[in-house]
Amino acid sequence: MRWWSMDLGAKILTTRWMVRLPIPIFRAGFGFVFGGRLLLLEHRGRKSGESRFVVIEAADREAPDRVVVASGFGPHAQWYRNLAAEPRCGVSIGWRRRVPARAELLGRDESRALIVRYAERRPAAWAVLRRSIQDATGEADPEIPMVRLHLRR
Repeated sequence: MRWWSMDLGAKILTTRWMVRLPIPIFRAGFGFVFGGRLLLLEHRGRKSGESRFVVIEAADREAPDRVVVASGFGPHAQWYRNLAAEPRCGVSIGWRRRVPARAELLGRDESRALIVRYAERRPAAWAVLRRSIQDATGEADPEIPMVRLHLRR
């Protein structure tokens, strides 16, 4: 798929510098500007052991110490594979910075139920996000695994 045939959302999701743009904002302590809708996930490279960072939308805030995120690029996303290898991670969200957390990779059924709940709560956002994921992955019905992050209090 050529970049000019993708919608804007897919272009953003597949342009490395654009998806990495919020990382320095979070690392500088200004993650609160995203109002808890985005979070910074710090995880370990499964091969290198180095710290890695990714900014992801909080799909659900189940409790103050539980946040659910989606892997829009499926189970092959690097951050998802890293969490599968090492579930200990760190989360910055809202005013909270570098909170130790543990990742729980959710099964297919629970992931689908959470996607349905997200779509019901945010239908406009889901329509744009779903199309962006479809355009970026080339899949009509992409698998979107979910991860529950358990933050320490």
